[in-house]
Amino acid sequence: MKRKLASAVRVTAVTPIANADRIELARVAGWQCVVKKGEVRPGELAVYFEIDAVPADTERFSWLWQPKQATAPVPRPASFRIRTMTLRGCLSQGLLMPVSTLGLDDVTEGDDLTERLGVTKYEPPPPSGMGEWRGPFPGIVPKTDEQRVQSAPGVLDELRGKPFVATVKMDGTSATFVMVDGELHVCGRNHSILEGENPYWFVAKKRRIGDVLSRHPHLAIQGEVVGPGIQKNPVGLKEKDLFVFNLYDVREGRHFGDAELRSFCGANGLDCVPIAMEGESFDETLESLLAKAEGRYPGTDNQREGIVIRPREAMRSEVLAGRLSFKAISNAYLLDERD
Repeated sequence: MKRKLASAVRVTAVTPIANADRIELARVAGWQCVVKKGEVRPGELAVYFEIDAVPADTERFSWLWQPKQATAPVPRPASFRIRTMTLRGCLSQGLLMPVSTLGLDDVTEGDDLTERLGVTKYEPPPPSGMGEWRGPFPGIVPKTDEQRVQSAPGVLDELRGKPFVATVKMDGTSATFVMVDGELHVCGRNHSILEGENPYWFVAKKRRIGDVLSRHPHLAIQGEVVGPGIQKNPVGLKEKDLFVFNLYDVREGRHFGDAELRSFCGANGLDCVPIAMEGESFDETLESLLAKAEGRYPGTDNQREGIVIRPREAMRSEVLAGRLSFKAISNAYLLDERD
């Protein structure tokens, strides 16, 4: 499911904030945002900008980064994006604006406004030494980009009552390994990477991925590369390594279930992402899931990024129009983020 960075949403509730005369708390889908008092009302349509959305560098959004004392327009900072923050003790996740403010009186609930408003997704600058591009990401493998549970709360009902597993979201960089026409492709999130001194090929050689896939050329391995030099190494490893979270059969077009994944990794010298929790009958709420997303990486004082939740056996989601798999990101992690 393509991520909607900006969308038309229905305001479900607006509540006061203690000791605040000018702001209040609005709720949309699974999110809550601090807004100006009286700016939106329950039942009305508004435009919601997700966390990590980058508004267009235009006058209608310049108030977001324009210093109050500025006497001339200030360009949007390169690092600017919509973040999680706290205002008067309330968590605010994303940006909510009235449709009238944006001149969008013709929209309907659910409309994806990402392209129309020129919104892009923030991508942190890659660390040096991440490798040169060999070519585009191989189209035979789905890219890795889990939907946040707050953006699609209906997935909770789809998973309810089913056996499930939630794994720790390792904070690093996503990697995909797949054979294409008999050649190993080592990929980042969006491109195949040339062989060289870079983290992707380092873990590919360390874990002998080429040998593994030469025995199983119809499979693709996806995981998180973590360690020194990557996202400040919050996991606290002494050397870069790979933690596998997906095994995909390119021939059959299916993802392996959790037990199959762990069996394959164990037989081929690979480590899987750690299990945070699992059970026979999923019965979490949005609030309980976000609470369980919080924690620290073992042996460190670093907030973990969150958890990824899936049925034990892979299944389709009508809400996501694809695989039923979603993430809950720790609010403590988001609040602790730094450029």
